[in-house]
Amino acid sequence: MWIAALTTTWMLGTCFGADPSQVVPVWPSDPPKWDAPTEPERDFTKPTDNQVGGRRLIRLGNVSTPEMHVFPAIDQNGEPSKTVMVICPGGGFSILAWDLEGTEIAEQMVTGGVTSVVLKYRVPTRSMDPKWKPPVQDIQRSIALIRAGKVTGNVPDQVGVMGFSAGGQAACRAATITERQYDAIDTADQEISLPDFACLIYPAWLVKNDAPNELDGFEINENSPPMFLVHGEDDRLTVMNCVTLFTQLHNAGVPSALHVFTGSGHGFGGRMDDRADDLWPDLCLRWLRDENLLNGN
Repeated sequence: MWIAALTTTWMLGTCFGADPSQVVPVWPSDPPKWDAPTEPERDFTKPTDNQVGGRRLIRLGNVSTPEMHVFPAIDQNGEPSKTVMVICPGGGFSILAWDLEGTEIAEQMVTGGVTSVVLKYRVPTRSMDPKWKPPVQDIQRSIALIRAGKVTGNVPDQVGVMGFSAGGQAACRAATITERQYDAIDTADQEISLPDFACLIYPAWLVKNDAPNELDGFEINENSPPMFLVHGEDDRLTVMNCVTLFTQLHNAGVPSALHVFTGSGHGFGGRMDDRADDLWPDLCLRWLRDENLLNGN
């Protein structure tokens, strides 16, 4: 009953534009070594850039200071949510689609009882090899701090990761790599564990270019976390990124969900445009509930 009412709330647009309750640095000082930009952080969106859902989006670039922007949620019992989602916007490892795939998504997840942490991870890294390493370092460190109770004010029962496009690739790597990608800094880093679940929304570059039925460097096994996958059938970044990943998860016996929408293309975020893909945030919340990943609701 609670989730069924969410679509109406989203269509009214009341869930957009809120500020985080707090902003927490990912690293106590400088992050691990990387090719940091020399120019200041800024919004790279131009007046001529494409809009989504009839509105501009923030294309945040030159991010050299990773931050966790915290949006707390209350469960159905009136208690602070014990499920936390780390949200990783996309942007080709060049920029972050900060509102479209970050803060707006957080507000939707909060409405469903999921405390959301929008991760401002480091970009650009596209010229680095591997280009995903600094973002994955930021994700792993964020999850470690959240599990240690140093971000949301409590120790959560479930910590998941959600990623879009390039952020989806980084999120998938953080959900499948068991080795810490940076040297431990404090007690929060002593034990690194995979997220309890992953939600990948049109993830990029998961499969090999010449063999789309094979994952490119991702190991899936029975210990992989359950995943919720969304893709556009006509996405220029092939739908096989999700189809192949889902197939391997299914073959490994990992309970996961796959939703493919026709005509959605790439980069639709969670903005309402009267298409079937408007439903994915609601489906995601229902899936979390079905898999007992949203405790207290």
